[in-house]
Amino acid sequence: MQAHLGDQLVIESPATGAVRRDGEIIGLHHEDGTPPYDVRWSETGEVTLVFPGPDAHVRHLAHEPGGRQAPSRPGVDEASAISAAPPPDGTASPGDIGRRVVAERTRQGLSREEIADRAGMAREYLAYLEERPADPSLATLIRLADALGTTVASLRGVGIEAPPGQGQALLHPRLQALSPDECRVRLSTHGVGRVAVSTPDGPAIIPVNYEVVDDAVVFRTAPGSAPAAAVGTNVAFEVDHIDEAMSQGWSVLVVGPARVVSEPGAMRRLADRAHTEPWAGGERGMWICIRPTRLTGRRIGPADQ
Repeated sequence: MQAHLGDQLVIESPATGAVRRDGEIIGLHHEDGTPPYDVRWSETGEVTLVFPGPDAHVRHLAHEPGGRQAPSRPGVDEASAISAAPPPDGTASPGDIGRRVVAERTRQGLSREEIADRAGMAREYLAYLEERPADPSLATLIRLADALGTTVASLRGVGIEAPPGQGQALLHPRLQALSPDECRVRLSTHGVGRVAVSTPDGPAIIPVNYEVVDDAVVFRTAPGSAPAAAVGTNVAFEVDHIDEAMSQGWSVLVVGPARVVSEPGAMRRLADRAHTEPWAGGERGMWICIRPTRLTGRRIGPADQ
């Protein structure tokens, strides 16, 4: 596909051939006129960066005798057009789908290039999708989900409010104990875990953002909060991961005494090494450390693994 400034980009329905969207190409990113293009859409006046897919073609309105419309061959280098306008100040931030793609491939230790090659899409397109609030087509999402070993629903965040584990159980599951080293590997990824404590109102299980420092679990909270009740007692701390698409997952349980980290130098080091601020927000400068006396875990997966 090649275009000139002033040409029209047309996106048609694959089933009916009806025009779904059209706009003027007002910006080229390559001297030879190949995608992507900056397009001003006729129905909104919005300008977006577009990677034309197989349902798009160019009308060379400004370069045909008498204004004759002569569409070029549909592009076959990408699955969809992006519908996402850059912010007025020129900055950009990823959309929800892009964040989920980055999070999943990072969790699996895969590069952007590996996922793009698996999905059969341009690396530039995947970079745009991860870095900008794009709106990819269903075909693109299916290919991405397949490359990541997840589902389109997961990438879209469908059911994010529902508790995990509603998927179909494996036909022949295998429940396997994890070794202490395997538990440490899974625990050390940091993130959100749950601490079980006794409070004046009874037992409570509270999610907290945690870190692992020198084999100890540490988290921040506020004095007088429910997690602060852990101090001076033996507590249980649990992390897990559920892969809904594959109906498998794992959990790790830490049991040990909890204490307050009060040394100023140690508190500064913990704050410097923290990967994120507590999601609960507010003033949460009280660091609690759980030193494991018991570390166990289990993994559920197919019997043949």
